[in-house]
Amino acid sequence: MKKVGFITSPLSSGHAVRGVGFYTSRLLQALKTQCSKFNIQLVEINNLLDIGHWTLDIIHYPYFDPFSPTLPIVKKTKTIVTVHDVIPLEFPDHYPPGIRGWVNLQLQKLSLINTDRIITDSFYSLKKINKYLGVPPHKLRLVYLAADPIFKKIPHPVNKYNLPKKFALYVGDVNYNKNIPLLVQACRKLNLPLVIVGKQAQEIEKLNLSHPELSHLRDIDWSGITHLGFVDDLVDIYNLASVYCQPSLSEGFGLPVLEAQACGTPVACSRAGSLPEIASDTAVYFDPYNIDDMAQAITTAMKRKRIIVNNFSWKKTAEQTLQVYQELL
Repeated sequence: MKKVGFITSPLSSGHAVRGVGFYTSRLLQALKTQCSKFNIQLVEINNLLDIGHWTLDIIHYPYFDPFSPTLPIVKKTKTIVTVHDVIPLEFPDHYPPGIRGWVNLQLQKLSLINTDRIITDSFYSLKKINKYLGVPPHKLRLVYLAADPIFKKIPHPVNKYNLPKKFALYVGDVNYNKNIPLLVQACRKLNLPLVIVGKQAQEIEKLNLSHPELSHLRDIDWSGITHLGFVDDLVDIYNLASVYCQPSLSEGFGLPVLEAQACGTPVACSRAGSLPEIASDTAVYFDPYNIDDMAQAITTAMKRKRIIVNNFSWKKTAEQTLQVYQELL
């Protein structure tokens, strides 16, 4: 039986409650149920210093940061890395790496040269990885993500936070590419309450808004906007929402779109990045730079009948990931 080392460090870092942590956790669970069919034993490795304690056939790093040394240059084992997106490289003015980050970027690019396979979440990201990191197409593999099975339509969602009867919902970080200022303006134009869920949103007063990555938030009037932190009842909130809106200027995948649709929540989203690829014809689209277009899409989506959409599964994600493993065994 072949041994694959799966790096679990994102589960014990600040990424645990963000998209990278979700991906690592759900993929790991799904791989465990499928790996025996592929004659593969999964070895969970949290501390990178422990890699040398194992005789491994493959190591899979489920996270890549272009500005940090997340992938070693010297590799003694066949290596796979998941690169979710290269958004910081798409918007360099808003994600300045600094001198250390720039040096790390050169080293990370070098590290990718002798990485055997690079998995990514969308065809959009695949093209951007090729463009900005110089990864040749023959090393790139597309594996879509999925919403967790807990996301579903429920008959009697609990309104624990006393949320309005009608509201637009956004789930995620508030970084530049998320386009939060225009979402706020569009909801104000509609006189529609906005609820934002995410760790960053809750701590907005504590964030350094002078940083280029967050400076776009400085002029937002947060009055009347409900911003919650990490919550354990997100399923209820999706079910309570009148519409889910993903206003991103770029997105590597857009997992909350799938979560909302699995709960039967109508979706309005930007036609930028991977979002049209993921939501196909199930969402109402808008130009993320046009407030009127965004407001109209939100209004149109709210009029739609609530239909559960769930075209992706973690079982399929795991199977396709294991197929990538098999290519190297």
